Amino acid sequence: MLEIRNIDVFYGDVQVIWDVSFEVKEGEVVALIGANGAGKSTSLKTVSGILRPRKGEIVFDGVQIDKVEPYKLIERGLVLCPEGRRLFVEMTVEENLDMGSLKGEAKKQREKSKEMVFGLFPRLKERSRQLAGTLSGGEQQMLAVGRGLMSKPRLMMFDEPSLGLAPMLVREIFAVIRKIREEGTTVLIVEQNTKQSLAIADRAYVLETGKITLQGTGQTLLSDEHVKKAYLGV
Repeated sequence: MLEIRNIDVFYGDVQVIWDVSFEVKEGEVVALIGANGAGKSTSLKTVSGILRPRKGEIVFDGVQIDKVEPYKLIERGLVLCPEGRRLFVEMTVEENLDMGSLKGEAKKQREKSKEMVFGLFPRLKERSRQLAGTLSGGEQQMLAVGRGLMSKPRLMMFDEPSLGLAPMLVREIFAVIRKIREEGTTVLIVEQNTKQSLAIADRAYVLETGKITLQGTGQTLLSDEHVKKAYLGV
């Protein structure tokens, strides 16, 4: 479904990604793991069109997309749930969800999608008329995920979905990601919680200082000695 082919990415004159390649097959959960500053979030921003690779290609469903505008990628079913939630804090929960379904098929199916989101996150239904900025951190993360789902994604990318959440809420968010995948949405996840992300991943890639250094199944990397020492504290 998604192929990243030998991309180099820069911030101005500073290179942060070197010759990175990876792929996501339809129906998979794929994890990108690595330390802070390794280039994980940069990779997702590049796939979603916020950044442009200086070298290499990004292909989605057989079509090269690295020069396509981000809003057009959303219409194609490629959706990013960003780090830090990025909600419209002075709009209500329901208005934030509506913002995820502004065009095309997503707009036609808005009410059906909203009921699906409320089924996943009953607390959002209870707070549908509450301003997003007044929600707890966990509720804001639920809303960010829900807004992404309103876009009817075929591939949903998560950037640090558990950041700043209590352990109980982390488990809840990962359970929802599993359910999203079970219902047919392909998932690409960047996450500091290496153990949780590898536990749900079919395959994973280790990104270190802007380069892919390891790849394998989630279970294989969970038992890899380098991964255990570097990222699992074992």
